[in-house]
Amino acid sequence: MEDYKSIFDIQAEVGLTKQIGGLKATEELVELCHIGRGKYVLDVGCGVGLTACYLAKTYGCRVGGVDIRKKMIDWSNERARREGVEDRVEFRVSDAQDLPFEDDLFDVVICESVVALVQDKQRVLNELARVTKPEGYVGLNESTWIKTPVPTEWVELLASDLSDRGQPLTSDGWVGLLEGAGLRDIVTRIHETNARSESSNFLKRYGWGELLRILSRSLSLYFRSPAYRNIAKEAASVPKNLLEYMGYGIYVGRK
Repeated sequence: MEDYKSIFDIQAEVGLTKQIGGLKATEELVELCHIGRGKYVLDVGCGVGLTACYLAKTYGCRVGGVDIRKKMIDWSNERARREGVEDRVEFRVSDAQDLPFEDDLFDVVICESVVALVQDKQRVLNELARVTKPEGYVGLNESTWIKTPVPTEWVELLASDLSDRGQPLTSDGWVGLLEGAGLRDIVTRIHETNARSESSNFLKRYGWGELLRILSRSLSLYFRSPAYRNIAKEAASVPKNLLEYMGYGIYVGRK
């Protein structure tokens, strides 16, 4: 029996990636990072390969994807085969804090709903900047506190093992990380969100067919795994009005 320790282990098992803002947020990154044909893009924390395959298929660019969980990479490779973009994408297992690439390699490096989950955020930003070419772009889509002060108990909940001891930041906090990595010409766009829009984004990204397959795998795992049931119970304890305080931000800097 697998030892599931966090909600992200569960997502890797059932083939699910969830990023705040959905495809709309990805399209903003495309615009601000000037992603297009001929560009070499790295998607850090690629999950099941949704964004990487979308970029390759829609914009004709080359895309590398990395994720810390091997099962996510397996799902990504399966998606690339299914969508016919195997010749334009390459996935590998890697930690965002120690990327296996040479300096100044990619035209664009993006990271969606990943850095908030890492304790040493500046180390991640330094790595994203390191592998970006001079004049290239680093773009983030990250959960952002849009209303403060945040209730202390919520901060403690989000810093628990449920989210790998990560934390959202305020927009100033995210900008400070990009500046700390030596990036310039920083552009920031802050968005509010709500449960309805997030559900709609989720459906648009996956479609009914794939969502039903994910649901089937989730139900099977729920009945087989006590660890899954415990994690699901913890996930259900997230405050219902959390999104009054937390939205998302698009942050782009140039090297």
